[in-house]
Amino acid sequence: MGPATLETRVRDYLASLAALGLATAAAPTITPLADHNWAEAWREHFRPLLVGRRLLVAPPWDVPGTSERIVLVIEPGRAFGTGHHGSTAGCLTLLERVLERERPSAAIDLGTGSGILAIAAARLGVPVVLAVDDDPDAVAVAAANARVNDVSARVECRREDAAALDATPAPLVLANLLSAAHARLAPRYRRLLTPGGTLVLGGILDAEAGAVDERLRAEGLTATDDVSIEGWTSLGFRAPLHDRA
Repeated sequence: MGPATLETRVRDYLASLAALGLATAAAPTITPLADHNWAEAWREHFRPLLVGRRLLVAPPWDVPGTSERIVLVIEPGRAFGTGHHGSTAGCLTLLERVLERERPSAAIDLGTGSGILAIAAARLGVPVVLAVDDDPDAVAVAAANARVNDVSARVECRREDAAALDATPAPLVLANLLSAAHARLAPRYRRLLTPGGTLVLGGILDAEAGAVDERLRAEGLTATDDVSIEGWTSLGFRAPLHDRA
């Protein structure tokens, strides 16, 4: 991603926050950084991480030999989602809670990034998972991670725009995106959920949680759960049992 594209995306996000009535920071400034082997620097700090009650996220070079937890092997690099960010950890925590009480037949992961949520859903028992992202690099990374975790037969990774996705509704929908995207995609979430289905959202700053909750309630969804980790809130919702007339 070039500097101009990055600046445009940041400005668009700030404009979206302002549209939600939230205070925004000053305009972004792009500054070049000294060349550095960032991939190797990241490897030095990426270690196995306990998440929730049953999950452990590990890089391929540091996978525990034995563990009582379900190990998710995730290659950090070109796509977001390693479990170390509060938004991903929160989504994994809520996903685990959902799958402790429900057995959905299928799930959809919108903006899958590294594929970590889709892979976790499959490892926790969901038999069919559709993982979509509009970034071809993310789709490639997610597919590779699915193979490493031996869930390729259950996780389909597809390049799709979440806003235009036409898929069979599922009883579980996951989306670790930014708050502005949740506001925009709220009607799509409703269409992608089966009656009574569960929605798990991440990528929400604590200060934005109220606005996102209000937007999803306007679509007829009911808030069921929430968790905050390091300033990031993840929210759970339930679709109504009957479609709107």
